[in-house]
Amino acid sequence: MSDSTITPVFVRLKLSLLRNGLRQSGGRKAAYIASAVFALLFAALQLIGLIALRGHAHVESLVVLVAAVLGLGWAVMPLFFPSGDETLDPTRLVMLPLRPRPLVRALLTASLVGIGPLFTLCLLIGSVVAVARGGAAFAVGVVAVALALLVCVALARAVAAANVRLLTSRKGRDLAVLSGLVIAIGAQVVNFGAQRLGASGLGELDPAADVLQWVPPASAIAAVHAVGEGSYGLAAAQLALTAGALAALLAVWSRHLTRLMTSPDGSTLPAAESAARERTSTGLGRLLPSGRTGTVMERSLRYVWRDPKTKAAWVTSLAIGLIVPVFNAWQGTGSVYFACFAAGMLGIQMYNQFGQDTSAFWMVAMTISSTRDAYVELRARALALLLITLPYATLVTVVTTAMLGDWRRLPEALGLSFALLGAMLATGAWTSARFPYSIPQEGYKNVAPGQTGLAWISIFGGMIAAAVLCAPVIALTIWLNVSAEGDDWTWLLLPVGTAYAAALTAVGLRLAAPQTARRLPEILTAVSKG
Repeated sequence: MSDSTITPVFVRLKLSLLRNGLRQSGGRKAAYIASAVFALLFAALQLIGLIALRGHAHVESLVVLVAAVLGLGWAVMPLFFPSGDETLDPTRLVMLPLRPRPLVRALLTASLVGIGPLFTLCLLIGSVVAVARGGAAFAVGVVAVALALLVCVALARAVAAANVRLLTSRKGRDLAVLSGLVIAIGAQVVNFGAQRLGASGLGELDPAADVLQWVPPASAIAAVHAVGEGSYGLAAAQLALTAGALAALLAVWSRHLTRLMTSPDGSTLPAAESAARERTSTGLGRLLPSGRTGTVMERSLRYVWRDPKTKAAWVTSLAIGLIVPVFNAWQGTGSVYFACFAAGMLGIQMYNQFGQDTSAFWMVAMTISSTRDAYVELRARALALLLITLPYATLVTVVTTAMLGDWRRLPEALGLSFALLGAMLATGAWTSARFPYSIPQEGYKNVAPGQTGLAWISIFGGMIAAAVLCAPVIALTIWLNVSAEGDDWTWLLLPVGTAYAAALTAVGLRLAAPQTARRLPEILTAVSKG
């Protein structure tokens, strides 16, 4: 096959992959068509909106930011959606007699086929129309759109080629599980930014745009505005910067392709050696108590780090527990008591402790022969959770208090956070034994079919019970704040809340231990259904 015929072959290959993927099932075809219609409709609305902003005083700042966000999206897309495009994996082409340069050209052209490039093209065209003034600006806009689109696609390909070993490994699947978290956090950031823009106008974007206009692919769109303003030298520099970035990305991509095509895959041996070193390492074990307590704590912490579902749940709780109080404090509408949200989100991790083990729980069940064994097991799991939640809840409370400048309320906010955490540890231990449910290993579902009712009772019932258990500390906080002389004694809420949390946790573990020992067969059956 000559170099000149590779490109059309790869384009037809991309179209065949899309067509054959839709033939696999009616559901997949319907989902693809629905997502395509939604994406194109959204792109059309954005195109119309950008064109409608033509002539606005600060529209150039908006379009520069749009182009920068598009570039960022293309950069992270291969990391979070590695299975979205089968052609992103160049190792499938290793056995073909292809040279890197024509292969890069063919893959780059084939990458322009799809919904993503069309969506990006619509936004780039809208951005150019919004800022172009005069025939010269529109002429430069054609070049800018082409360069920006090619930079986005080449960036995605270079990132995919550089991380192809990661994307095809377990860690790559972990990233895919965490993609939902990134989207959720991004939505919160966009929502916050939209609120700020609605109140202050597009002028708020000017400082960011002044920096991003020199970052490809945003620099290409900035060049269109520069031509309209008569700054031809500035426009030439920005276009040259974008073209240089494209050339650099293609060179990096070509180098990684050459390495992948010519180097043996030695990932198995280093992975095995790393696993052997990890098995013999006792770094974590040295910091934990001896005996069963330390073993269970280490196992729980390793689940947090290694299991995709557990890791996703923890990262989501950590992120949202910080976002809610900090964003509210940033907007000036928050309160130090919002910091309790961090303790609440992390306390949820105590619920369904045995379901997190899935079918492997039978190995744990074999080591539990008495109430004492069950108590030590639950206590160790709670201690492992506290290693993360206590310092994190404290950090979020201090950060929120610092942002609000309300240091007088720091002790009571910490006391309330600790009391809520203790109540959730207590109720979580009890509901884990009384209402266990299975978490499927595959897919994105967190509850096995037929166990949704159990999950609702376990989580929401336990949270309501935790709120009731916190009532004494909440009542004491209210009384001290409304009392004429109470301000002098609010510092007592920190030791009171801490002691109350410790007592609740101890009582909850004591009550849950006999339930766990007595209901081991039922728990094992429930958590193994997924």
